Amino acid sequence: MNRILAAAALALLALLAGTLPVRAEVSEVKLVLQNGSNYLPMLIMREHKLVEKHLKTKGLEATKVTWARLAGPAAIVDSFLAGAVDFAAQGIPSTAVLWDRTRNGIRVKAVSALVASNIWLMTRKPELKSLRDISDKERIAVPSVKTSSQALFIWAAAEKEFGPGQWGKLDHVTVSVPHPEAMAAVMSPRGEITIHAATSPYADIERKAGLHAVTDLYTVHGGPVSGLNLVTTETFRGANPATYDAVVSAFQEALAWLNADKRRAAKFYLEATKDKMPLADLEEILLAPDYIFDQVPRGIDSAMAMMHKSGILKSPPTSWKDMYMPETHKLPGN
Repeated sequence: MNRILAAAALALLALLAGTLPVRAEVSEVKLVLQNGSNYLPMLIMREHKLVEKHLKTKGLEATKVTWARLAGPAAIVDSFLAGAVDFAAQGIPSTAVLWDRTRNGIRVKAVSALVASNIWLMTRKPELKSLRDISDKERIAVPSVKTSSQALFIWAAAEKEFGPGQWGKLDHVTVSVPHPEAMAAVMSPRGEITIHAATSPYADIERKAGLHAVTDLYTVHGGPVSGLNLVTTETFRGANPATYDAVVSAFQEALAWLNADKRRAAKFYLEATKDKMPLADLEEILLAPDYIFDQVPRGIDSAMAMMHKSGILKSPPTSWKDMYMPETHKLPGN
C-alpha cells in the first residue's frame, strides 16, 4: 500500500510539474523607440502601457518595461549584439544584418513587418531633377549608411538609373544623420546636407517648405515596400515565452487601435511627441492609401538580393520567411 501511495504521489508531482513554469522569465523587458510617424505603433505601446497590460494578464505584472531611444539603426544593431535590447523596430537592412550575424547565436528574427511607407529623396536645390544631377559636392543624409532602409533604397535607385552593378555610385556622398537633424539641415540655405532620404512626416514637412523629391522608393520598386519590422531574438522567445507573447499582443493591439481611427492616431502622435505640425497635415499623411500599418512583409526578397549583391549579406535567406518568426509565414509576404 505504501508503495502504491508513493507512486501515486510521484505521478501527481510529475503532473503538477508539467503545468508549472520550468524557469522564471526576465524581470525586465527592454524596447527601443525611434523618431517619426513610422514608429507610431511602438509609441502607442509605450504611452498606453500596452506591454504592461498584457504582462499583467499573464501574471507578470512585476516585470519592468524599459524604453530607450538610440541614434539610428547601427546603434540598435550594436545593442542587440550586446544583449542590451529585447525588442526594436528595425529597417529591413538592419534586420537582415542582425539575422545574418546571429544565426549561430541569439538568432535575431522579425516578429512581423510593422509599416510599409515611402521614402523620398528631398532636396532644396531646384537643379537636382534626377540622380544624374547629383554631383560630388552634394550630401545625402540617411539614418545609417549601409544598415538603413534609406541606404538600401539609394542602392536600388542608383542601379536602376545607372545600370547593373552601379548600386554604390552614390555611396561617396551619403552620410549618416538622424532624421530631425537632417531635416533641419536640408531646409537651411547653408546646410551641408542638400538631399534628405526622408520618410513621413519629415518629407511632408519639407515638401510644404518648398523642397521637392528627386525620386522615391515606391517609384523605384513599383509598389509598397515594408520599411520596418518588429524584431527580437529566438533566444529571448525561447527563454521568455510569456513575455514574448505579451509584447506581441501589445503590438497587435497598438496596430488595431491605430488603424481603427487614423485621425485619432494623428492627434495622439502630436500630443505625445510635441511635434510642431498642423493636425490636418498629419491626418492627410496617415490617411494616404500607400501608408500601410500592418504585419505583412513586402519587398523583402528583392531587398535581400540587393544586400547580397552589395556584399552586406554573405549568405542571403532563400526566402523572406527565413528571417521571420513562424507565425508570419502564413501572411502574403514577398
